[in-house]
Amino acid sequence: MSERPHDPEAAVWRALGEVLDPELPVSVTDLGLIYGVRVDGERVEVRLTFTATACPCMEFIEEDVRDRLLAEPWIAAVEIEQVWDPPWTSARISPAGRRALRGAGVSA
Repeated sequence: MSERPHDPEAAVWRALGEVLDPELPVSVTDLGLIYGVRVDGERVEVRLTFTATACPCMEFIEEDVRDRLLAEPWIAAVEIEQVWDPPWTSARISPAGRRALRGAGVSA
């Protein structure tokens, strides 16, 4: 097993902050798509939602989340749980996400 970070959960959140929405220049964390993470040894569980049930990027986002987390040498497995309750709203977008969206010409 590779060396675990001092705070594995915080390390997972930092890594997820590098995963961008495929359609917008904003991370999945700043969009508020991540509802939670849980670290159990080398296994990470991610609770993830989407902006809409018909989001055309769902598979891409899940793949990007999984690929980014598996790039961490101390993570061996990633489980993603799609969460629809509570439903995503724009209120979940962080201030940094709102600035990034405004910079891209998208109102939020």
